[in-house]
Amino acid sequence: MTPATPATPAEQALDEALALVSRTPPEGGGSGGGSGGGHRAAAWPRARDTAARAGGAAGARARTHRVPLADGLGEVLAEPLDALTDLPSFDTSAMDGWAVAGPGPWNVRAGEGVLAGSDRPAPLADGEAVRIATGARIPADTTAVVRSEHCRESGSQLFADRPVLTGQDIRPRGQECRSGDLLLPAGSLVTPAVLGLAAAAGYDELTTRPRPRVEILVLGDELLTEGLPKDGLIRDALSPMLGPWLTRLGAEVIGTRRLGDDPAGAEALFQAVTTSAADVVVTTGGTASGPVDHVHPVLRRAGAELLVDGVAVRPGHPMLLAGIGGPGEGRHLVGLPGNPLAAVSGLLTLAEPLLRALAGRRPRPRYTAAVQGDVPGHPHDTRLVPVLLTGEHAQPLRYNGPAMLRGVAAADALAVVPPHGARSGQELEILDLPWASGGCFT
Repeated sequence: MTPATPATPAEQALDEALALVSRTPPEGGGSGGGSGGGHRAAAWPRARDTAARAGGAAGARARTHRVPLADGLGEVLAEPLDALTDLPSFDTSAMDGWAVAGPGPWNVRAGEGVLAGSDRPAPLADGEAVRIATGARIPADTTAVVRSEHCRESGSQLFADRPVLTGQDIRPRGQECRSGDLLLPAGSLVTPAVLGLAAAAGYDELTTRPRPRVEILVLGDELLTEGLPKDGLIRDALSPMLGPWLTRLGAEVIGTRRLGDDPAGAEALFQAVTTSAADVVVTTGGTASGPVDHVHPVLRRAGAELLVDGVAVRPGHPMLLAGIGGPGEGRHLVGLPGNPLAAVSGLLTLAEPLLRALAGRRPRPRYTAAVQGDVPGHPHDTRLVPVLLTGEHAQPLRYNGPAMLRGVAAADALAVVPPHGARSGQELEILDLPWASGGCFT
């Protein structure tokens, strides 16, 4: 990808002017009303911590299941992975070559040699050598394995081209682990490598925590599902984006629905909030305090607990997080703003830490990178800016307005810009986008 052209000074000045006229109140709690209704928005770090704590509390009560190895991919171990046997379970050859006994030269044993998977081979007599394949069982009384490229045959004898050390190129029984050893603790993500380790250790099934189930509700009468924008209507950019994004975060998306802004849509939203089989309901739009913004009224009617009601971050400050359902249910709603990049901000701020904790996964490791060029900031709020990562720097990208996806589509990550901005070379926290960081296997 080629970095987009940096914004001009005039464009940067416009960004700063827009930030000044769109001030979010200082950080704080807030548990009622719509965003902008007089309550104080949560500081961005506190909002992420709140989401993680909420997910952790609910995840502690999460169900577990036992699944075949392949079905556990992307889930989290609910039990420690203990070794069921020694690995390897017998002495094996680490190389193709010759098993030898005693000092050379050695007399070559007639026959095809020892192959992987063959029966237990006959012991070697002192001064004897036999061909052996990688992974084959070592004959009793073997001194070492001599690699094929490190020896030569002459008639019925074998000569080594270099000194032979006792035990060389032999993988002794239990070299990797002994039966009962802890291979991985509970809470480890099941990656392809974990599947391989579990299979090698003799597992056919794993006990895991299932992926959190997510239902997506896209709100708005102005959305088209096909064709060009027209007549005041715009294309629905969120439905195609959110499902795959949440899947890459480790969720199981059980459905995506579109609801209107009319009373019927509000009633459908209430029914979804109160009856959805999902662990997390994700809504888009309707989180502010406009005449057809139904999320707050529906949450009040449903008796939900607002955990985060607005965040001091740009874009995306009207985002919210609520606990729904009765005691012990552990269900949540993440309300994303309707503008596409603002919705991305909500995914990274609230949905990702909530889902990781619900699944029992560890928080994503934090790291920083030096930003290349000055980045304007909001006077009070954190900014999340799409960046392209190079070997040494984070290059801010243009087209980073709340309704724009052009910047984030070319980005590797979002940089966390503190209030008042950042100077060129300043270290900023980096939030990897899921496809740039290995997705649900990180």
